[in-house]
Amino acid sequence: MTEGVDHKALAISLNQRTWALLEKEERTEQESDELIHVAHASLWHWLQAGGPVQQQRGEWLVGRTYVVLGHGESALFHARRTFDLTKRHSADLQDFDHAYAFELLARALDLNNDPEASRMWEKALDLGSRIKGDKDREIFEGDVKAIPFRAACDLNTH
Repeated sequence: MTEGVDHKALAISLNQRTWALLEKEERTEQESDELIHVAHASLWHWLQAGGPVQQQRGEWLVGRTYVVLGHGESALFHARRTFDLTKRHSADLQDFDHAYAFELLARALDLNNDPEASRMWEKALDLGSRIKGDKDREIFEGDVKAIPFRAACDLNTH
């Protein structure tokens, strides 16, 4: 059924579309729906063309999509999957993948009002500060700043 399909090219294209929609300051309801669909489609194509690294990163992107849209239950589902994949395939992943797994889990827990969110956030920031590549660390720091973390903000006001 998918014979002859360039899954990698489709995964990349859908990933880019997902990011374009994620980075919009304002989205219509239709664009928010599209965002969910393209994130899932990107993951599906990565599952056809990639390995555990692409699966982990694809799950992360789906989870981030749900975080941005405020869908707590779905965000937590994909954050846990990302976290499990990160633990299972730790040796195959980059240092930034580990930081991103904690970052997503913290945000998803936060959306679900779980007090464990703050501890996960601190772990994400710690791992992020230790990312070896300067460019990778800068990208992580930019992604962290792109979405305010409520529990962290609450901690800073006390």
